[in-house]
Amino acid sequence: MEDINRTVVVAVGGNALITDKTHISLQDQYAAASEAMKHVAQMVADGWSVIVTHGNGPQVGFLLRRVELASAELPPIPLDGLGADTQGATGYMFGNALGHEFAKIGVDKQIVALVTRTVVDAKDPAFQKPTKPIGSFMDEDEAKRREAELGWDVVEDAGRGWRRVVASPKPVRIAEVEAIRTLVENGFTVIAAGGGGIPVVEDGEGFTGIEAVIDKDFGASMLANQLDAGTLLISTAVDAVAINFNTPDEKWLGNVCVDEVKEYLAAGQFGAGSMAPKIEAAIAFLERGGRRVIITSPPLMAAALKGEAGTTITA
Repeated sequence: MEDINRTVVVAVGGNALITDKTHISLQDQYAAASEAMKHVAQMVADGWSVIVTHGNGPQVGFLLRRVELASAELPPIPLDGLGADTQGATGYMFGNALGHEFAKIGVDKQIVALVTRTVVDAKDPAFQKPTKPIGSFMDEDEAKRREAELGWDVVEDAGRGWRRVVASPKPVRIAEVEAIRTLVENGFTVIAAGGGGIPVVEDGEGFTGIEAVIDKDFGASMLANQLDAGTLLISTAVDAVAINFNTPDEKWLGNVCVDEVKEYLAAGQFGAGSMAPKIEAAIAFLERGGRRVIITSPPLMAAALKGEAGTTITA
C-alpha cells in the first residue's frame, strides 16, 4: 500500500441509484444515492482523494421514453444530449447526497459535479456493428419504419420485441481531464465522467457529439489512467469477484494478478453482461500503467481500500 498514491477513481454501479424496479422515483434514487455516498464520504474522511463516476443507463432510458411520449409535440433529443442531461442531473443528486454525508461526519470539502466529454475514435470498429440496446421495445413494423426514416440500427431482442441498438466505442481520452486534475489538486471531491462521459469525436476545430454509449467502467478506467490515480475502484452488487459463480465449486477471489484474471476471462468465467466488462476495464487500466483495481460492493469500499475486503487485482 505504501507505494500506491492516495487518489482513487470510484465507478459507482447502477444499483447505487435504482435498487429494484419498484424504486425508480427521484426520491427513491436520492435515497439510494445517499446510501452509496455514505461510503464515499468515509473514504474521503480516511484521507483519500476521490473522483466519483457513475452509470446512467436507466436514467437515459427514462428520458428516451419521455421523448417518445412527447414526439407528437416536441423534436427528439440526440443521445449525446440525453447523456449530458443525465450526467448533470445525476451529478447534482450525488453532490447533494455527498454534501449531507460530509456534514454528518465533519468533512470540510467542497464538491464539484462536472459534465464531462469522452473522446472516441470515429473509426472505432464498434460503429460498424452496434450492439448496445437502448430505448423501448417495438414491434417489427415500427422498428423497420424507424430504421428507414431515422437511420436507426434495430435488432430483435430475445423474443421480447425489437429495440434500437447503438455503438459502444472504447474511450480514447477524457476531454476535461486537466480541469478535473486541477480541482482534485485543490482539494475538491469531483463527480465526473458519468455514464462513461458524453461521447464526442474530434472534428478538426473541436468536438462533435455522436450517437453512442460508452461503458461507464471503461470511462472510469481511462480517467484513472489519465489522472495517474493509484487505484481504480469498481463498485458492484457483489462483495468480491468469483469464479465458478453459483456452482458448488464457487471461489471468491481476494488478491490476484492481472495475468491470472486474464486467464479466467478467456475461460469464460465472467458474465458477458455483468462482471466481464468490469474485468476488461480493470485489465485495460492495469495494462496502461495503473497499479491496483478493487472490485467490491459499496458498503465494503472503505475497507477494501485498506486491503480488508473485496477483490484486488494488481499488475
